[in-house]
Amino acid sequence: MKIQVVKNVLDANDRIAQENRALFDAKGIYVINLMSAPGAGKTTLVEKTILALKDDYRIAVIEGDIQDTYDADRVAALGIPAVQINTGGGCHLDGNMIREALSGLDLDAIDLLIVENVGNLVCPAEFKVGENAKVMLLSTPEGADKPAKYPLMFQESTVLLINKIDLMPYVDFDRDKALRDARAINQDLTIFEVSCRTGDGLGQWFAWLRGRIEAHKRP
Repeated sequence: MKIQVVKNVLDANDRIAQENRALFDAKGIYVINLMSAPGAGKTTLVEKTILALKDDYRIAVIEGDIQDTYDADRVAALGIPAVQINTGGGCHLDGNMIREALSGLDLDAIDLLIVENVGNLVCPAEFKVGENAKVMLLSTPEGADKPAKYPLMFQESTVLLINKIDLMPYVDFDRDKALRDARAINQDLTIFEVSCRTGDGLGQWFAWLRGRIEAHKRP
């Protein structure tokens, strides 16, 4: 019975996520679902992305956390519309949470919507929110074994950013293993090696995202 219950939950979420996606497409909004473990650097990546693209595109952010508004406050300080979702213990965002949060945004004034999911390497991969692409952030201090241990995150993602490459000389991170395992799980995975602290590699990420936003704009 438990398997059937889980399937019903996922099926119901998928239906809501499809409705979200139809709305986003109608408005010409490109949506990324940003996932990682806690502390990998998601909010810093969001900030860097905003600063690089905000002069050309209208950006909004939905922040997911168990509690507090710290990350949403950081985004709002950059002059970007931000909605905070506190899950109260839930380990992921889902389609219904995103649908409820949309009332706090002007969808006619958004080109790029960034959904920063709850820090977790398991549940966020299972729940669609209406995104165009799932983006996975893996930081070098976490170790190179994460693709092998949490394969669904990498299987479901369109992009993998390996963050904190500036720390590689100081941490036990086998770059070749991480890349090999990630590509074995998902051969179509686009991989960028970046440092949100130094800015290394971020230009490639920005260029990829610009291309997707332009391709998705409403005629």
